Amino acid sequence: MLRAADVTFSYRPLAAPVLSGVSLDVPANGFVGILGPNGSGKTTLLRLLAGTRRPSRGAIFLDDVDLAKVARAVVARRMAVVPQDTHLAFDFTALEVVLMGRYPHLSAFEIEGPADIAIARDALAATGTLALEDRLFDTLSGGERQRVVIAAALAQISGADNKTGVLLLDEPTAALDLAYQLEVASLLRDLHQRTQIAVVVSTHDLNFAAGLCQTLVLLKDGVVIAAGPTADVLTAGNIRALYGVEADVQVNADAGHLVVVPLRRVPSGSRP
Repeated sequence: MLRAADVTFSYRPLAAPVLSGVSLDVPANGFVGILGPNGSGKTTLLRLLAGTRRPSRGAIFLDDVDLAKVARAVVARRMAVVPQDTHLAFDFTALEVVLMGRYPHLSAFEIEGPADIAIARDALAATGTLALEDRLFDTLSGGERQRVVIAAALAQISGADNKTGVLLLDEPTAALDLAYQLEVASLLRDLHQRTQIAVVVSTHDLNFAAGLCQTLVLLKDGVVIAAGPTADVLTAGNIRALYGVEADVQVNADAGHLVVVPLRRVPSGSRP
């Protein structure tokens, strides 16, 4: 459904590429994790997938059509981005924030109607935040804000022109404490199972990815060093190559998935 084909990207002409020859596939109802250290190109890859940046070489395809040839309004109704953090210039309620997700579905000068409000409230309910609809966004906790922003993304792709919507998340748990990290992970798992959306998540949290993602893409210095099913890709050897860290990787019976325990940093001279 969504595919990056041999993508290379630089932010400036003649500058060193941030991404080099990157390919990945996001199937309908897929859950794909992008892992890598700081500066590896994770956020840039999300921007390319969302169509807010265009590759220097290669292409992004949506339903086998070059994303560069798809109208932005169509893309916005199919794909929504949840950034690391959201700051608003004015005081908006949670419901007003979620209604912003309906903008791609409105014509010029059109305002939200009853159907849009119903979709927004459904999205709030789906993320467990309907009771917060009249609260000012800035008065919410970090976990509540993240849930409301995810609700806005769901409202944006609701309908998705009768095709599978795509949710792109950039470090969704980076600023959250452990309890909220678990809440967001549970929310995304539930939404993915119930709504059949495709999800792409960029994260540093290996255990978050292990518990949610069907497939992983490991990025280092803008190059894919491994990609495939999570159980095949999330290995001690790949973690060492990616982060320079020795780790124990085992299936935890209680968690029901792989769990990564970092052990020690690998001396720089002995890294791959």
